[in-house]
Amino acid sequence: MIEIKNLVKYYGDVKAVDNISFDVKAGEVLGFLGPNGAGKSTTMNILTGAISASSGTVKIDGFDILEEPEKAKAKVGYLPEQPPLYTDMTVLEYLTFIADLKLVPKNEQLDHLAKIMTQLKISDVRNRLINNLSKGYKQRVGVAQALVGDPDVIILDEPTVGLDPKQIKDIRNVIRSLGKKHTVIISSHILSEIQATCDRVVIIANGKLAYQSDINALGEVSGDSNKVEVTVKNNADSAYRLLKTFSEISNIERINKSRGETLFIYETAPDVDIREKVFNSFADSKLSMLGMREVNATLEDIFLKVTNRSYVQTLEDHEVEVESEEDDELDQWDQAQLAAKEQEVVESDNADPDLDSVDNSNENMKEEK
Repeated sequence: MIEIKNLVKYYGDVKAVDNISFDVKAGEVLGFLGPNGAGKSTTMNILTGAISASSGTVKIDGFDILEEPEKAKAKVGYLPEQPPLYTDMTVLEYLTFIADLKLVPKNEQLDHLAKIMTQLKISDVRNRLINNLSKGYKQRVGVAQALVGDPDVIILDEPTVGLDPKQIKDIRNVIRSLGKKHTVIISSHILSEIQATCDRVVIIANGKLAYQSDINALGEVSGDSNKVEVTVKNNADSAYRLLKTFSEISNIERINKSRGETLFIYETAPDVDIREKVFNSFADSKLSMLGMREVNATLEDIFLKVTNRSYVQTLEDHEVEVESEEDDELDQWDQAQLAAKEQEVVESDNADPDLDSVDNSNENMKEEK
């Protein structure tokens, strides 16, 4: 449904988006993540045709956003971080205005808007001024305007910002229902919402693509360890000594719990699984094990690691570039100094004959006298 290839965006000399490429399938709910300043909003503004890219291509259902903007934009509904609401209108007046802008036929508008308001649970406030609505209702109206015209693609920038837990749950349910019929892209800093709502996640950092994966198969980041939780009853010291005997275990964290229970979290290399060996050793030692489970990486874990790694790598790259530039500058300075010295030598050599000529002239004058 959406194809993004080699997308680049400059603001002056600043590269806000740096050669990003990824696809979004039809009917997919994609979480689009990144730290502040990573280029998320810029990318989404390019997807909606609000701004143009410096280079690269964006296609919506096969239509290039630059070459066929009207056809591409007709496929997209957009909720920016600040919903574009006219607060002096009622909900129905506002949505009717949006329907006119999106060229929804007049004879279809009433039924079309009624379905959207029912879906967003805002029918009961349809005749109220938007200015008098709560934050949660305003956010729902913002989502509703994105749905007007029944676009194939819905792009939501921070759809749950400022909402209370109940309102967040309601919006989450709406987004899930949208995924049954639309392709949805969500940008949010609430990672738990992304993990609960989306099918796939794309993370960018410093304008570059840092990570992408299906939400149910969050892959291990290079260099990660495999973590396993072991809960024991009593004999915690003996359990700790037993775990220490395994050469595969690189680190053990001990957490004391209530009722004589202790939680151990041991780490191994990503491709090492010794759970069966650990279980058998506990059984042979007659140590009570209440439970064992593998600790899966959360979206938050991966987000922090890939964005931090990207930041460090960017700094390293920048340092290499600076060092290279400094070396070039030193080379240029050395060459300039060498050229200056050579010029001095040449000038000195040229000056000597003149001095000899002056001396000879003085000698000749003396002889004539």
